Amino acid sequence: MIVGVPKEIKTGEFRVGMTPAGASEFVARGHRVLVERGAGEGSAFSDQDYRDAGAELIATPAEVFERAELLIKVKEPQPVEIDRLRPGQILFTYLHLAPDRPQIEGLMRARAVCIGYETVERADHSLPLLAPMSKVAGRMATQVGAVYLEKSSGGRGVLLGGVPGVLPAKVVVLGGGVVGTHAASIAVGMGADVTILDTDLDRLSYLDEIWGSRLHTLYSSRHNIVRIVTEADLIIGAVLLPGAKAPWLVTREMLPTMKKGAVIVDVSVDQGGCVETTRPTTHADPVFFVEGVLHYGVSNMPGAVPITSTLALTNATLSYALAIADKGWRQAVMDDEALAKGVNLLDGQITSKPVADAHGLAYQPLAEMIGA
Repeated sequence: MIVGVPKEIKTGEFRVGMTPAGASEFVARGHRVLVERGAGEGSAFSDQDYRDAGAELIATPAEVFERAELLIKVKEPQPVEIDRLRPGQILFTYLHLAPDRPQIEGLMRARAVCIGYETVERADHSLPLLAPMSKVAGRMATQVGAVYLEKSSGGRGVLLGGVPGVLPAKVVVLGGGVVGTHAASIAVGMGADVTILDTDLDRLSYLDEIWGSRLHTLYSSRHNIVRIVTEADLIIGAVLLPGAKAPWLVTREMLPTMKKGAVIVDVSVDQGGCVETTRPTTHADPVFFVEGVLHYGVSNMPGAVPITSTLALTNATLSYALAIADKGWRQAVMDDEALAKGVNLLDGQITSKPVADAHGLAYQPLAEMIGA
């Protein structure tokens, strides 16, 4: 199979969908790998590294898209990339379609086979291709929040961990999944006063067993959220419903009750955000204020640490990508139910029910389309 790796063009994105080590694995199995020149530079991989791995360097993204049967990316395709897709071509990348109507309409027109990393789901409901970036984003969320709490950054002027004789900042984490757990871990490590909310009592019990009195757990009800946001210096949004739009847990009407200069870091922004006033931002222009509360809404947070992120992501995606190339996408998804759940669109039809429901569009079960 001819596998293409274009350079990411989303603002502030420096990751790459395949490392030279990954390219060598594809080449060793008899596949051809086409890498756009400069695709790996942001992650400290040179064109020569890819050439040494057996890949072919391509001058333009248009040629990569034209020649490749399987495209391996990191972020959702931008409009110019969607226009380059063709029917039957395989796109393997993060899609995050629930809050993005223009993207889903473009991909439906393209009629490509669109497999989203974020909806590849195992029987135990774990998300193996989302987890690595969730860990990065969760850890970054606390770091970012600590910086924006500084007065010079627009925040209240509070040190996250406090000092002897001065109370630490109060950090509220909405969601006890992978993002929330890693955000809480860093916040606890920095000495903050941390409360994590979730509706899963088993998960809260697990977190309580890990940290004990170093962290507070709280059931995620509207009543509790309304109360806790008034105390927060930093709120980290870490809510995930796989493939679906995140629910609003913090509403606009709650903001006036919050401390002036408090900070919200909404990691859920790529699924629409769990804070009503969140909107996507970029690394170049990451924050904005609503009602005196500073919002950080960068939708590709791990792109700021591309060396770490690329290695973590490709460690997880490589085996799935190889299966697609070795077997063809149909056989690969028939052999692996987790990968089958990653197929969001096929031949212009939406094959992910959460995505279809998010837009009120028709859902077509994948099994019916491929006769499996």
